Amino acid sequence: MNPTPDQNKGGSSSPPGSPQPFPRWLVALAVVALVAVFVIPMMFSRESNSIDYTQFKSLVAQDQVGEVTLKADGRVTGKLRDGSDFTTSIPISVEDRELLGELEQKNVQIKVEPPSTGQAWTIIYWIMLFGIFIAFWFWISRRAQGQMAGLMNIGRSKARVHSADKSETTFEDVAGYKGVKEEVAEVIQFLKDPRQFKEIGARIPKGILLVGPPGTGKTLIAKAVAGEAGVPFISITGSDFMEMFVGVGAARVRDLFQTARKNSPAIIFIDELDSIGRKRGTGLGGGHDEREQTLNQMLAEMDGFETTEGVVVMAATNRPDILDPALLRPGRFDRQVVIPLPTQEERMAILKVHTKGKRLAEDVALEVMARGTPGFSGADLANLTNEAALFAVRRGDHEITASDFEDARDRIIMGRKRESMAISDEEKDVIAVHEAGHALLAYLLPTADPLHKVTILPTGMSLGSTHQLPLEEKHIYQREHILDRLAVSLGGRAAEALMYGTISTGANNDLVTGTELARKMVREWGMSERLGPMAWGEQGMVFLGEDMVRSHEYSDETARVIDEEVQRILEEQDARARQVIVENRKGLEALAEALKSEETISGAEAGRIIEGAVGPSPEIESKIEAEERREKV
Repeated sequence: MNPTPDQNKGGSSSPPGSPQPFPRWLVALAVVALVAVFVIPMMFSRESNSIDYTQFKSLVAQDQVGEVTLKADGRVTGKLRDGSDFTTSIPISVEDRELLGELEQKNVQIKVEPPSTGQAWTIIYWIMLFGIFIAFWFWISRRAQGQMAGLMNIGRSKARVHSADKSETTFEDVAGYKGVKEEVAEVIQFLKDPRQFKEIGARIPKGILLVGPPGTGKTLIAKAVAGEAGVPFISITGSDFMEMFVGVGAARVRDLFQTARKNSPAIIFIDELDSIGRKRGTGLGGGHDEREQTLNQMLAEMDGFETTEGVVVMAATNRPDILDPALLRPGRFDRQVVIPLPTQEERMAILKVHTKGKRLAEDVALEVMARGTPGFSGADLANLTNEAALFAVRRGDHEITASDFEDARDRIIMGRKRESMAISDEEKDVIAVHEAGHALLAYLLPTADPLHKVTILPTGMSLGSTHQLPLEEKHIYQREHILDRLAVSLGGRAAEALMYGTISTGANNDLVTGTELARKMVREWGMSERLGPMAWGEQGMVFLGEDMVRSHEYSDETARVIDEEVQRILEEQDARARQVIVENRKGLEALAEALKSEETISGAEAGRIIEGAVGPSPEIESKIEAEERREKV
């Protein structure tokens, strides 16, 4: 979706300062010249029946020579009386009058070849050889000049300038994010007509920092701002400033802002700002390094230009916590625009954008996929639609069905199905009981998210999986809901303990996620009555790594209490899961048998199986109704 960068003047696509490629026609000409210089003379110099001078004189004496041709370089060619050719050489520095007399006496026809032909060929030979040398020298000079030009241009910015007429991205290409568009709307208005801001004395922000998780469309929004305003878009990444030579980064920053002033009004966009904008003075090797000098130059440049110049700096990062405070003060990046993960409605709009031009079957409901992809970014949704299309192609179908979207979502979340993996019947029984335990608790607990699907097919790193999807998107979770989530995650282990009297390694991931969730309840969310309304977090040095330096804001005694509370919460929810499974053992057994035969069961079907085994109840009926409503949508 990135616009094609403008080419350099003259239509060349080579970067500035790089040596131009050697013309192919000149290479071909050099090869032909080499053949002409070295091969052709050898061909012409081939002469048959070469004899020595003594043998030649003997043939003359025997009256076997019919005619001779004397050449200026001492060579003699001729024909014998039997018609065969011969060639020899005579010593031109020695007078041999007897030879000429003997030739005349034997009535041999004598011809003399003038020296002009051989001299002309010699001149041509040396001219061609000299021409090859000149061409080689010219080629070496061009390459040397290109390398020197590259060294001279090393301080130039690597920013790509997208002209206004080639910026085709607008807000129509950005689905959702209505609030973000409103925040940057005044920047567009300023770039279009800065006069109204000057008349009232308003000052537009010099810099706008786009903050959000990866894949939320920060770069796309910056391009859309330039497209809406109709101004040049100058883009560069933070790593493009860094080089092995000292001072190059600062020089490129200066060149970047000079380029922006020449193209004013314009937008400078710096992607991955954190690569050069990290806090200064936090490294192990001292603070005077190339990255910090580059940051210092950027701070000076942002202070040095006024908004009246028509230049607005936009930057994107997903790590605002590590940026230098000097970058975030008023006068530099005056405004931070948070671009969060899209909501359910925004995911619906994004899916509509990415499914344009794709053949969708009638059973595809984008509303269901939008509800079933919480936490997906715009890039994830684009990947989802592409994976669904690939699944359709593999099946040999011409339409994308709802099952293709389901398979694509499962692959993105958990990985590819391992259909070739061989599982014994004993292991299959254990997996079915384990997943049935998760599904039973997800269906029976009052505040747990409704059950969407349960399967025992190996997918990614897991041997089976249970999917829950909320009916509506939530932003605040109550304590009861989190406890139900913990109980569901421990349900598989509890089911194994009840059915087999032992536990297996299959609950490894369940224990990891459950422990992390319980620790957050105690340390961050204040959901422990023993500790009360207090929260603690671990903060490490920015550049030393969290594993190298850990700083606790609480004492060792408090750490011991935290561990005890985490253990208490997990043990209580494990006992609760065991009790629910014991009371509804028939439902667990029926669901496990169904999984062993069908391998994958929908949430509504799982509810009907549980209801048929343990009997109807208001809770179960409400769960079934919720799943049926979901499937109808």
